[in-house]
Amino acid sequence: MILRVLLLSDTHLGFDFPLRPRVERRRRGPDFFANTRAALAPARRGEVDLVVHGGDLLFRSKVPAELVRLALEPLLEVADTGVPVVLVPGNHERSTLPFPLLAAHAHLHVFDQPRTIGIDVAGCRVAVAGFPCERKEIGLRFAELVAATRWQAGADDLRLLCLHQTVEGATVGPQNYTFRSGSDIIPGSDLPNGFAAVLCGHIHRHQVLTHDLGRRPLPAPVFYPGSVERTSAAERDEAKGFLVLEFEAGRDTGGRLVGWRFHELPARPMIDIDASSERGQDVDLRSRLRSRFESADPDAVIRLKVGESLTEEERLVLTAASLRELALPTQTVEVAWARRTGGDT
Repeated sequence: MILRVLLLSDTHLGFDFPLRPRVERRRRGPDFFANTRAALAPARRGEVDLVVHGGDLLFRSKVPAELVRLALEPLLEVADTGVPVVLVPGNHERSTLPFPLLAAHAHLHVFDQPRTIGIDVAGCRVAVAGFPCERKEIGLRFAELVAATRWQAGADDLRLLCLHQTVEGATVGPQNYTFRSGSDIIPGSDLPNGFAAVLCGHIHRHQVLTHDLGRRPLPAPVFYPGSVERTSAAERDEAKGFLVLEFEAGRDTGGRLVGWRFHELPARPMIDIDASSERGQDVDLRSRLRSRFESADPDAVIRLKVGESLTEEERLVLTAASLRELALPTQTVEVAWARRTGGDT
């Protein structure tokens, strides 16, 4: 029996998504909702047996109930079809889901504490162990938290460990920064035997870890699907998407990974424009910026980098209202002001 598991994570729903917007403009919030629904489409079509959301469903912890309802809606639509959904609260939820009663559903399972969730899937017994994001000293407490899930290598056709944490060897950013050691990092050697795979959120770049930094094989591969959309300029060159993993059920083995595929989602392009380099030209700043916006991808998220030394006229060009008028209506412009140095702290 082959079981198919869909893994998505770090949807950050609610980012740039005001419930009562005061200004009409292209916002990023709908992009995150659209890609979340696109990632879950195979589940709604009945093409997978289980969905795991690796955490950071929301963009922050303190949000109105209406936003929680909207964020849970795509998951509940899957649960309504009978496909079980497992959700790991992430650090952006402060390790707990706001308004938990909104998630009440027979097929939606939320890790509110360390535990193992037993699910009957396609005639097989699946054990999903996990716990909410541990925001302090996970490197020291990991073994304790895994033990608290009360998982046991027993009569399960498939055993999975679900986390929202950083595992040794994960990489991020354009410089490929590698997480090596620290109280906030799980050592690869601490991962337990007995699981077919570790399904993980928190790291926004899609990657699969199979060895620790000493090149020793991990007890089980660690899968990061990455975020469903680009959340910062550091992710501009990263593909965004979700994973579908295939496991061969086995009562004696706890399941065996037989294949996986990363499905890319249509993340918006991100570009930088340095406003300082557009100054001092024969053409005024307003006209230069209009030309740059018109030549950029019409779907782009544009980060406009701005220095401190501006004339009053230039500051007027860089107001939110002015930039909305200069950019294409399908573009999103974000202003990144230079940080001040020195002075009071």
